[in-house]
Amino acid sequence: MAEVVLSGVTKRFKTVAAVESLDLTVHDGEFIVLLGPTGAGKTTTLRLVGGLERPDEGSITIGGHDVTHAAPAARDVAFVFQQYSLYPHLSAYDNLAFPLRSPARRVPEDEIRKRVGEIAEMLRISAKLQNRATQLSGGEMQRVAIGRALVRRPSIYLMDEPLSSLDAKLRSDLRLELKRIQQDLGATILYVTHDQTEAMTMAVRIGVIESGRMIQLGTPREIYTAPASVYVATRLGQPAINLLPVGLLPDGGAPTGGKTVGARTENLRIAKAANGSANATVDWIEHLGDQNHLHVTVGDHKLVTLADPESDLAKGDRVSLSLVDPLYFDASGKRIAASGKARIPQGNG
Repeated sequence: MAEVVLSGVTKRFKTVAAVESLDLTVHDGEFIVLLGPTGAGKTTTLRLVGGLERPDEGSITIGGHDVTHAAPAARDVAFVFQQYSLYPHLSAYDNLAFPLRSPARRVPEDEIRKRVGEIAEMLRISAKLQNRATQLSGGEMQRVAIGRALVRRPSIYLMDEPLSSLDAKLRSDLRLELKRIQQDLGATILYVTHDQTEAMTMAVRIGVIESGRMIQLGTPREIYTAPASVYVATRLGQPAINLLPVGLLPDGGAPTGGKTVGARTENLRIAKAANGSANATVDWIEHLGDQNHLHVTVGDHKLVTLADPESDLAKGDRVSLSLVDPLYFDASGKRIAASGKARIPQGNG
């Protein structure tokens, strides 16, 4: 494995900058997730590292070697795509072995058997090795696609939403397996997703991208608890963070310049109204088994928070809402630290 460094990388398609002045270092053995909505520049960043696109500006190094203009085959990277892209006429074993049999590698067959066996065991598909790709389930096919990259032992694995086409149970299972395998192999992975759960559970660091720019890079906890902006704050959290005007709810006093309050579930205190203290109305309750999503209205604003599944709140109830240690943002959407709080992180990290 090797360290990967992007320095001032820009990629334009005609007049549109898909990636702009991007600085990113993926350390040897690190699992970094790029998080952002469709069109943010995540996949283009992967393609630049893999050599499928060439930057208009900036440089890319892998293991200390400048590969900015190198062909994909010269970069020692492995790509896992959203679609399985298996050879349907080949068995699972031969699909896994295919990259090792290329003329560029010519790995001996006994070594191929060893590597394929090890990866198949890791991915729990040993019993399916003789099945043709068309005889595999969707989850099994994606395991083979991931395994085909893993047998390579490249400098870096590039993964473009490899779990997005799977059902929820398979996604959950493969998230755990990918993280376990990454740690077992000491693999360097650059992973793209718009799924916050994947980012939070797998990443060592998360890079939040907007319009081709790295807005913030940090640990999952840093991104969640200390977002640099409204945009970053809305990337993580379930239910999503509530954005309210300063002064709508009691908050103990906003810092100078604060225009918007960011309130997650842990920042909201809710109680049945007493002695005329009500300032919100319950609209409805989503019952989700182990938790309830409580939808309330305060003035002209809608909020969503979590409520105890045993709560006896009902539609139409008047309640009292207050804030505890919320986030504050200025008129441009940048976070302002409340008095005594940690400094605001910068964009590129």
